[in-house]
Amino acid sequence: DKQTVDFVPNFDESLNEPTVLPCNLPNLLINGSTGIAVGMATNIPPHNLSEVVDGVIALIEDEDITIKKLMKDIKGPDFPTGGLICGREGIVSAYETGRGRLIMRGRFGVEQRKGGKEAIIVTEIPYQVNKANLIETIARLVEDKKVEGVADLRDESDRDGMRIVIELKRDHNVQILINALYKHTQLQETFGVIVLALVDNQPQVLNLKQVLQYFINHRIDVITRRTRFELAKAEARAHILEGFKIAFAHLDAVIKTIRQSKNVDEARKALIAKFKFTEIQAQAILEMQLQKLAGLEREKIEKEYLELIKKMEYLKSLLANKRKLLGVIKDELLEVKKKFKEERRTEIVAKEEEIEVEDLIQQEDVIITLSHNGYIKRLPVSMYRSQRRGGRGVTGANIRDEDFIEQLFLASTHDYLLFFTDKGKVFWRKTYDIPPASRQAQGRAIVNFLSLGAGEKITSLIKVKEFSEDEFLFMVTKKGLVKKTSLAAYSRPRASGIVALTLKDDDQLVGCTVTDGSHEIFLASRGGKAIHFKEKEIREMGRTAAGVRGIRLAKGDEVIAMALVEKGGTILSATERGYGKKTIFDEYRLQSRGGSGVANLKVNAKTGKIVGVITVREDDEVILATSTGMIVRSAVKGIRTSGRNTQGVRLVNLKEKDVVASIARVLMKDDAAEEDEEE
Repeated sequence: DKQTVDFVPNFDESLNEPTVLPCNLPNLLINGSTGIAVGMATNIPPHNLSEVVDGVIALIEDEDITIKKLMKDIKGPDFPTGGLICGREGIVSAYETGRGRLIMRGRFGVEQRKGGKEAIIVTEIPYQVNKANLIETIARLVEDKKVEGVADLRDESDRDGMRIVIELKRDHNVQILINALYKHTQLQETFGVIVLALVDNQPQVLNLKQVLQYFINHRIDVITRRTRFELAKAEARAHILEGFKIAFAHLDAVIKTIRQSKNVDEARKALIAKFKFTEIQAQAILEMQLQKLAGLEREKIEKEYLELIKKMEYLKSLLANKRKLLGVIKDELLEVKKKFKEERRTEIVAKEEEIEVEDLIQQEDVIITLSHNGYIKRLPVSMYRSQRRGGRGVTGANIRDEDFIEQLFLASTHDYLLFFTDKGKVFWRKTYDIPPASRQAQGRAIVNFLSLGAGEKITSLIKVKEFSEDEFLFMVTKKGLVKKTSLAAYSRPRASGIVALTLKDDDQLVGCTVTDGSHEIFLASRGGKAIHFKEKEIREMGRTAAGVRGIRLAKGDEVIAMALVEKGGTILSATERGYGKKTIFDEYRLQSRGGSGVANLKVNAKTGKIVGVITVREDDEVILATSTGMIVRSAVKGIRTSGRNTQGVRLVNLKEKDVVASIARVLMKDDAAEEDEEE
């Protein structure tokens, strides 16, 4: 009504409509907007009124203000449904470039229930998410077993607010369930910000400062046009009041002139001619009621005239002074803020890393077993600890007679497992990737679990909590080369495996172990030699290095095993023809690496070559597997301890043409837990 905006005909030209509304708030930001056009779209999130007002005022006061400083007032979008915005990166991008990606999350609390159970109470959900659809999605995921741990799901929302109750099963981790809901449902949603708006009828993607500046420009235009309208109106009224003042000064003459006139037109012309009134003033005098002639009414007209003079001076000063006009914009904004101020509903929280599968897996201790024939599985610790205490061995798998568990250890589901192969490659897996199985199950063939090449075998399986720079992997090859590399160098292998060390001339990786760089190393050969040297003699090398000589081998000989020296510990060697012996580590003098070593066992036609060398304890048992599939189990304490250069005693009676293929320590049910405590 004050001509602040232009009007144009509507679609059928039956009415006129404004080209834009003369709004005194930047509605584009406060209410947001979503729209799709040909080849473009806009998606502007809603904002908090108070924050936006403060941002506009900050720009009015400092037109050179940076977007970073504007964000001290406008912290980010504020959704009417509340919830959380994770991280400021998307907000900064949206405000600086006009495009950004916001991660929205619902708000929840945790209530304790009877019997030690817990319940997740969702009180706010992301913007534009349908509550009924969200509940339906959660129910379907629970039914399909994609989300585990939910005992009950119900909607308790009422007039007081939203309340979605998700009851957990006993002892289930709340955070794991929440992470699963974030990953698979709209409890976490993305809002893609595109601040696309029409500027002078041209679509533009705007940053935060541009949006605020265009609003200020709009308000300047509106208030300027409003001021001009009000000034013209005030001037017209003042003109009439000036005529009244002249009439009051010559009241009797004015009345006489009117009375002597035959009609209104003659009276108007007479007033104009005699008193120099304008036509507008003369018409106003003729239309003036007699009551205006009273003394008090005349005083009111005088007072009104003086007020109009002041008003016109003020309006003219607004048009002449931009800073004063901006002050009006500021005052009007503050007035609206005072009337409609509301606290922020959406909380901006620190960004969390993208949810990985690991976040959905409960951290717990499990037992990992790898059989001699390459079958792997994981089991809950309870399945082993429930076994009769003091028993021998592990009845952890219903495997074939010719197979047996060769490696068993305790690990967390979040630990890393490194699989080293004889071809010099390493595969990297998480413990939770190992297929779970029952106590009686054989497990899964490792060849179906890792991308192994033809004839490639696992020679070492190592558990790692983290890839520390202070720990090392120590390796030895069949041809006597050794290498020490930082554990951190193996932190990013590919699914197809990476090179653990470079092998040459048909060499093979025999063994690998984690060290701290200060151990003593023991290498044993198939031909009966052994060498004992300090690990410090080996410098640290790169991941793909080939290594240096650890032991000088005779022609036709090869390294069969590696062990870390245990002071007072015992090494057990076994031969092809079933002979074996125990020898204390102290019997092997410390040498420099690269030498020929000393005698470990007297190898001859009667004993055959050495097939295995392992570290043992007196209460251990060992298993000898033969080429025909026979399994023989022996107590270590029944094997005589003897010197280095002896052939040992018979460990097993073999059939004709049968030979011992391997020897392994029987892993007792508490060994894994004990070793973990030692670490």
